[in-house]
Amino acid sequence: MRPLIIIRRIPNINFMGLRKAGFVLSLILTIGSLGLFFTRGLNYGIDFSGGTIIEARSISGPADLAAMRAALDGLGLGDVSLQNFGSPDDVLIRLQRQPGGDKEQEQAVELVKQKLGSSVEYRRTEVVGPTVGAELIKAGTEATVLALLAIAIYVWFRFEWPFGVGAMLSTLHDTITTIGLFSLLQIEFNLTTLAAILTIAGYSINDTVVIYDRVRETMRRYKSMDFTELINKSLNETLSRTILTVSTTTLAVLSLLIFGGEVLRGFSIAMLWGIVVGTYSSLFIAAPMLYYIRPKRGAIKSADAGEAPAASGKP
Repeated sequence: MRPLIIIRRIPNINFMGLRKAGFVLSLILTIGSLGLFFTRGLNYGIDFSGGTIIEARSISGPADLAAMRAALDGLGLGDVSLQNFGSPDDVLIRLQRQPGGDKEQEQAVELVKQKLGSSVEYRRTEVVGPTVGAELIKAGTEATVLALLAIAIYVWFRFEWPFGVGAMLSTLHDTITTIGLFSLLQIEFNLTTLAAILTIAGYSINDTVVIYDRVRETMRRYKSMDFTELINKSLNETLSRTILTVSTTTLAVLSLLIFGGEVLRGFSIAMLWGIVVGTYSSLFIAAPMLYYIRPKRGAIKSADAGEAPAASGKP
């Protein structure tokens, strides 16, 4: 079977010539994202801030969200959001946490049921308290940090410690800028979004490991090649695979964004951004970092019996 070829001739793009511009852009994005997070914050969903989720189904056909929203707005329950999920008959009702304890939350649910009447079938009611929300924020933060450390350790043991540093910095960059995007657009940040961030970390490191593997292979073959040229060669040789991966993943995520409904909107936006920034960080952060934190060529054994000629830096 012949392999699928996206780029028939290996290009000669000078990625390393753009490394300083890439670092400056990444620094601006990272500082801006941190600034937005600490000043504007995130629009935490009920998973983190606390509140009530009611899963309902309209018995009379497709749910009229405008009429239902108008009816519930007059109850004085604060922020009430409604959205379709699954079929047009299914509605997800979110109520902000009411002042008081569990009794007040139950009273709010009863008010909603009385107002919507018998035309709606209630399938699930879930109350998330502020304590649970705080615990979820803590657990989510710990999960993200541990994932980044695990990625760095994995790359360190598979390659060398300079590779691990580059991988962790690029993945941290992707995570921070994704959080900054959600802070800027004030898209609801919930457990699904957190899952998307961890998925982005996995996607980004997958692309980075492929590039690092090619860098290591090129180091074995051309031990005297200029390191800038070596990294450029590795990036250009893996560019076809990068384009193929980005294209197929983007098509899948766009399908989720267009047809997944409001429930998957935050997840899809995070993934779409993650594809772009993850590819960018692999090309302009992870790989160029090796130029500054250079692995020892002597530690990487030659895979071939003889060393390939490297006087001109070409095979």
